[in-house]
Amino acid sequence: MDSFRFEYGRVLENVAVQYVTYGYPRYDEDGFITNAIIFFPTFQGVYSYLREAHKYIMDNSDFTDEFFFIVITSLGIPDSCSPSTTGLDYNFPSYSCLDLVNFKRQFLAEKFKIKKILGLIGEGIGGYQILTWACEYPDEMEFITVVNSSAKLSGYKFIISKIFENIIESTEDYYTDGYSASKTKSIIAINSLLFAHTASKKTFNNLDNDEISVIFEDFNDECIFNDLYDFKFRNDCDMQFDVVDQLSSIKAKSLFIGTNDNYYHSELDTMPFRELVNGAIVVTQKDEKDDYYFNNDDYFYIGEKIISFLVKFKK
Repeated sequence: MDSFRFEYGRVLENVAVQYVTYGYPRYDEDGFITNAIIFFPTFQGVYSYLREAHKYIMDNSDFTDEFFFIVITSLGIPDSCSPSTTGLDYNFPSYSCLDLVNFKRQFLAEKFKIKKILGLIGEGIGGYQILTWACEYPDEMEFITVVNSSAKLSGYKFIISKIFENIIESTEDYYTDGYSASKTKSIIAINSLLFAHTASKKTFNNLDNDEISVIFEDFNDECIFNDLYDFKFRNDCDMQFDVVDQLSSIKAKSLFIGTNDNYYHSELDTMPFRELVNGAIVVTQKDEKDDYYFNNDDYFYIGEKIISFLVKFKK
């Protein structure tokens, strides 16, 4: 995009936006796309319940060619405009969840001809953007589906973000350019905490220490190149997230799903949506997984709930 203005007024020029589309757009008589769904991944996109559930949903539905998915890499995350990709590093503008939403709204308006989005689907911190969007612009979508997320970052989640903040603040060479050993050590420490939340306590307790060590090393190998500045600004953004008092503004048909991991808790994070969002469908699944990796049977209950919800929006 030519430029993007942040909520507090700073403007960046020549703003990079990474995106990918799946499926085929359908158009109304005026040429507007009618079946666009915007997908919001987790920060660690490869460790995603919805990503793994995709095969079950596609194998057990007739959604082929029904929806046009658009995945836009968020502001602040490579390879869209971020501290690392702009080279601004610690001088990057601070941003809010509303900035993340407006970044995507502006790009959609410039790139696609869409009068009204069909739906927003995502999980984890991606759910923060969905909820912000649905609260701030309630007439812009027909439905939302939010998995393993919450209406504010508080309690245990806030403590974890404070730990991330402390790790970053203790980085000796934070305000220096380029590589440093202390920055690498900090991102390894952050990755270790992130790994601890990729599964539930029950799952980890069913693995022996050698199995956990192998999985842990694989996780670190995939995440070692996370940028400290990218993470820092995103963590600052998440710590300010709170839309609890705005949830009554949501007009979209809403499906909330909780599956329980070490970070999000169905009873504390998912169940409150039943009372706070008008007409919300809330589905939770007990922690019954014994293995770290998923198989197709793990998605029967939640997968069928997602299918029965989405089928209502076939055009």
